Amino acid sequence: MNNHDIDYKIEGQEMQYVEIELDPRETVIAEAGSFMMMEDGIGMETIFGDGSGQNGGVMGKLFGAGKRLLTGESLFMTAFTNEGAGKRHVSFASPYPGKIIPLDLSLYGGQMICQKDSFLCAAKGVSVGIAFQKKLGAGFFGGEGFIMQKLEGDGLAFVHAGGMIKELELAPGETLKVDTGCLVAMTSSVDYDIEFVRGVKTALFGGEGLFFATLRGPGKVLVQSLPFSRLASRVFSAMPGNPAGRSKDEGSITGGLFNLFNGD
Repeated sequence: MNNHDIDYKIEGQEMQYVEIELDPRETVIAEAGSFMMMEDGIGMETIFGDGSGQNGGVMGKLFGAGKRLLTGESLFMTAFTNEGAGKRHVSFASPYPGKIIPLDLSLYGGQMICQKDSFLCAAKGVSVGIAFQKKLGAGFFGGEGFIMQKLEGDGLAFVHAGGMIKELELAPGETLKVDTGCLVAMTSSVDYDIEFVRGVKTALFGGEGLFFATLRGPGKVLVQSLPFSRLASRVFSAMPGNPAGRSKDEGSITGGLFNLFNGD
């Protein structure tokens, strides 16, 4: 194992947190803002990038941090190391209602492609990088961005998703169409593209947006029922004094025109 071999326990139902058990000198890296609590004897250190290439010199550190910057994340992460003699525990919480998903990267060929902002924490040695989509349509029209996160290594990583999680195993050539915001993660063997919603009436009045993701197997796909962008949109539209709160077409062109004419 190149990555630290950590143990874990996930607590809760709708608002979950993951408790990581660290043996002496074991380390877990975490996204800024995910820390919940830790026992005495665990040291914290801010690191540049994801910590997977800390011995690669200045250029290696800059490259690792630059990859995170492209995904909209902070240049820095936090490393939690057990500096004591016995086992210690540190916990990380999910940012909104949903599920924490453990990913043993050794079972997925050492790599998983994830939606940006989904990464929570991982064993030290896991590389948190970027995955450029091969087709330009995914970049210009994907809704969730041209760049997704790429987790590489042979250890445990934890990602967070909203609502309930559906795991699907796509057979070779099998196709699945998903709302762009509902895609959480997939193995690197899955082909990913963006497809335009056919039909003028559907595009104008459907309320589901103009594009969806087309996934083609073989490989594993994880789908979430409640993307944070959808939750935030509904909360914003329901705010008192917001004219868009009276519209049920926020995902369609008519909804956008409604907001435009009301000064939004």
